[in-house]
Amino acid sequence: MISNSRQRAVFFDLDDTLYDHLIPFRTALTNILSTPEDFPYDQAYHRMRYFSDALSAELGGTPTHGEELHQMRRQRFQLSLAEFGLLLTPDQAQAVQDEYLSLQYAIRLFDGVEELILELKARNFVVGVITNGPPDHQMNKVRALNLTRLIPEELIYVSGAVGFTKPDVRLFRHVTDQLGLAPEHCCYIGDSWRNDVVGALDAGWKVLWFNHRSVHPESDHQPHHQVAGYPDIAKVLLSDYL
Repeated sequence: MISNSRQRAVFFDLDDTLYDHLIPFRTALTNILSTPEDFPYDQAYHRMRYFSDALSAELGGTPTHGEELHQMRRQRFQLSLAEFGLLLTPDQAQAVQDEYLSLQYAIRLFDGVEELILELKARNFVVGVITNGPPDHQMNKVRALNLTRLIPEELIYVSGAVGFTKPDVRLFRHVTDQLGLAPEHCCYIGDSWRNDVVGALDAGWKVLWFNHRSVHPESDHQPHHQVAGYPDIAKVLLSDYL
């Protein structure tokens, strides 16, 4: 337990920040819908994430179980893929979701993640993860990445377990309150504008927007840095930024 308000801390988002979330998405579409090589996977993935966040927000936060969760997951595929000419029935959307889910554990950390986390810890940073989703599902990804060899489980915060969902500032405040951290000495790295940039900034954290998909901002919020890869992230974090 950290009790020093001057302690510096770095927390990462999980999906599409610590590993490439596009790979299971692309493979699921290819396997189930036989989408061609030139299908705009990047753009479709971005829209799927957009609708996932938007539908979750309409429900008051990421649902963690039951038919509400299953319906949200089907709808995000139906709505996003319709924009690219793929009109899915609920059964087709469920088949894509099932395949997508089965592939989400065949994942590995982005190059440079492990080295950066080890260097941050060597410099006495608190290093953790804040992620949205059902606890079992997100922790299965953590185990698939063997992430607890780098970050202890007590520093991995899953919205479904905490009770608040990004971008709700209460999730970020829960972390700082529990660990005795000052928000201005905390930095959050994430890819989602709505969840990561907006949520962390509104909670008073410093923010690195990991915009490796080259998408556009969705509001007037101003992240402290915009980065496209782990060399850039390391350069910022290992300077005197915090």
